[in-house]
Amino acid sequence: MNTNCDFLVLGSGLAGLSFALKVADHGTVAIICKTTKEETASKQAQGGIAAVLDPNDSPEDHIHDTLSAGCGLCDEAIVRAVVEASSSKIKDLIDWGVQFSQTDKGTLDLGQEGGHSRRRIAHAGDITGAEIQRALLLACMKHPNIQFYENHIAVDLITKRHFQEISPSPNPLPSREGITEKNTPLNRMIEKSSPLPLWEGVQGEGNQCFGAYILDETSSGVKIFASKITFLSTGGAGKVYLYTSNPDTACGDGMALAFRAGCRVANMEFVQFHPTCLFHREAKTFLLSEALRGEGAILKLKDGTQFLEKYDPRGNLATRDVVARAIDSELKKSGEDYVLLDITHKPESFVKERFPGIYKKCLEYGFDITQQPLPVVPAAHYFCGGVVTDTHGKTDLHRLLAAGEVAYTGLHGANRLASNSLLEACVFSDWAAKTAIEEAKKIDLPHTLPAWKTGNATHNDEQVVISQNWDEVRRLMWNYVGIVRSTKRLMRAKERVALLKKEIRQYYWDFILNRNLIELRNLVLVAELVIDSALSRKESRGLHYTLDYPESTPSQAYPTLLSRS
Repeated sequence: MNTNCDFLVLGSGLAGLSFALKVADHGTVAIICKTTKEETASKQAQGGIAAVLDPNDSPEDHIHDTLSAGCGLCDEAIVRAVVEASSSKIKDLIDWGVQFSQTDKGTLDLGQEGGHSRRRIAHAGDITGAEIQRALLLACMKHPNIQFYENHIAVDLITKRHFQEISPSPNPLPSREGITEKNTPLNRMIEKSSPLPLWEGVQGEGNQCFGAYILDETSSGVKIFASKITFLSTGGAGKVYLYTSNPDTACGDGMALAFRAGCRVANMEFVQFHPTCLFHREAKTFLLSEALRGEGAILKLKDGTQFLEKYDPRGNLATRDVVARAIDSELKKSGEDYVLLDITHKPESFVKERFPGIYKKCLEYGFDITQQPLPVVPAAHYFCGGVVTDTHGKTDLHRLLAAGEVAYTGLHGANRLASNSLLEACVFSDWAAKTAIEEAKKIDLPHTLPAWKTGNATHNDEQVVISQNWDEVRRLMWNYVGIVRSTKRLMRAKERVALLKKEIRQYYWDFILNRNLIELRNLVLVAELVIDSALSRKESRGLHYTLDYPESTPSQAYPTLLSRS
């Protein structure tokens, strides 16, 4: 079964929905949703969107804070361009119906978070992501050119090689020998005035993306979605770790899809661990917003001792990498399971009004945040690396664009400043949409695309094997490739991932596809990319901290690039 569209969007978070709204007047849009269209990482964002909106703030201050958080790896031209576009993106969201919190005077109520020197976070209470998702979904559902496909998951991007051969495993996981490392000076990676000619990149001129093979879970069949432009907005890969704030859909699908198709990825070693996830067996992925600390919450040990000041003079307003490592260090020293986040010293009415969602959710788990400190632990939260793009959203593959957490743009560097992620998604999806509209005018859809062939694959009656491998990948990543790393741990992880990859590749060849197998295939590839990137960086910088190289080295102030040879 073939579905033709002008624009194929993989993912229904902020980047995907805003891109769809920008291009929908220029052609048909198909949005692929792995589960429901509502289940995204964007929906879970509590804090808000950083933007220069206050007269006492300035673009230079926001730029300085972003560069400082990025530990020398941000592309300053990109940072400047994104910050300068920030206020107009807030206006776009308001025009689409997003209702941000306001002061009594009718102006935006701006919050402050760790790493920010000013109050510049536009928010909707503490459910900013859910409010943005609500408004943009409503706008998309009203547009006649936009159609959602729920319970669909991408298997592979369709490229030129599929016209030559198609098999039950159209693109098995690349062996380690198929991955090459390349270190490039940062200022040559992406330039605002002269974008990289990515479409003449590692795959060679002429290779392109024609759409994707998509598994329809309701029918268990693989469909062809043919498109003029394919847009990756699949989010991050937090599920590669055992403990994460991410939804179950965050398996690194887009990163794996693009890498298998020949695109470069960058800075995969920089995985941000959010310092404060609720420690409760039923809470699973419930994150406690950085805005709590921005509004005065204090991190303490179980005995009430404050500890962050001995790690950073900013104390509770330090950046996430510093806070997560500090908590990790204190827990290892004490042997305790968690530390405490305390906002009980603030007025009860203020806490309930500023954090209504967190207050209500914590009550469900038996905690009244106005009366008692909350047990918290770090958890994998955000990937600062991803598929390399330029300022037009272009990847190395012609007709394939990307934005949001799946992409590496140069904005975040070695550590993301709080609330810059939603901003990045807004800005780069806008830039990508402008590219897509112009490029689509020059492209005709192919008359036919190679059909998906199941071959001799059979139904798998041993799903427990997939579950076992899924669990093993996530546990070894947490234990060996977590907040604090060492070469010995990384090498152990590398060896085990190589064995797991071999097993998973065999499953992929032998069995009819389902979502668990597709996600596991993507998950183990992302794990490999993180490990290889971490091994190649012989220093500690930002989110990458290794016991063997505890200091930053100026000569390594460049992104880590991986590509298939």
